[in-house]
Amino acid sequence: MPATSRLPAIPRTTFHSVGADGVEVFYREAGPRDAPVILLLHGFPTSSHMFRDLIPRLAGRYRVIAPDLPGFGFTTVPAERGYVYSFDALARTVGAFVDTLGLDRFAIYVFDYGAPVGLRLALARPAQITAIVSQNGNAYEEGLSDVWNPLRAYWSEPTPANRDALRGFLTLDGFRFQYLTGVADEAAVAPESYTLDVALLERPGNAEIQLDLMLDYASNVRLYPSFQAYFRSAKPPLLAIWGRHDPFFIPPGAEAYRRDNPNARVELLDTGHFALETHVEEIAAAIDDLLSAATTR
Repeated sequence: MPATSRLPAIPRTTFHSVGADGVEVFYREAGPRDAPVILLLHGFPTSSHMFRDLIPRLAGRYRVIAPDLPGFGFTTVPAERGYVYSFDALARTVGAFVDTLGLDRFAIYVFDYGAPVGLRLALARPAQITAIVSQNGNAYEEGLSDVWNPLRAYWSEPTPANRDALRGFLTLDGFRFQYLTGVADEAAVAPESYTLDVALLERPGNAEIQLDLMLDYASNVRLYPSFQAYFRSAKPPLLAIWGRHDPFFIPPGAEAYRRDNPNARVELLDTGHFALETHVEEIAAAIDDLLSAATTR
């Protein structure tokens, strides 16, 4: 006779792929299919793997869906698709993915690259967005640190030399810098996180995809005023929860959300860029607080 466990049940995450926009989109999913939906959008250089600890913490009350963006993780783009890697293209693919799954209303959790992707989605489909959680997901120029200076140089002069100067961001040392800078206890960060990122981004041709996206990041900065106008007009329930020691996106970028959405909540955590690696419990609780309040509006 099987033993009856006294341990709390942990929702099981399942793994899928679906065709959308001519792309085979890999995604993780957990939670009841009739529950409120949270769409998790990862950033550079990672994938939906970054949400591995957050998903089961939310899935008891929410349907949680986390896709890998084209160029990342286990999403595959057929060569014959002729995909041009830009943030507009990533947003179109995510929009097609949302439509393929039949998601009518959903909250978005945006991080790093996921922010300009998710906010493009919000601009195009404001009625579908129930709330926004921005975890180190920037939408204000004051949120960009001086670490962005080599990218700014590339944007203004996209020469081969300026492109090559960014290749250090695509190395194991570059990834470890992102994961470990500003973290009080490096032992809290699972080494398979940045190691998996390296393995997936070292696939043939991927370095050039990443450098193309770094060049196109300038398009996101140009869209910041549009994102800010959306915050002012739509005033979505919004949580900006930030690793305060992030070397890329600094705290003024979190605080700025209040300027355009007075109801925005801002929380600064004692950690770095990949805040989920060290503060997943705090972030999960803050998300639940935001979404529980949003449902009573």
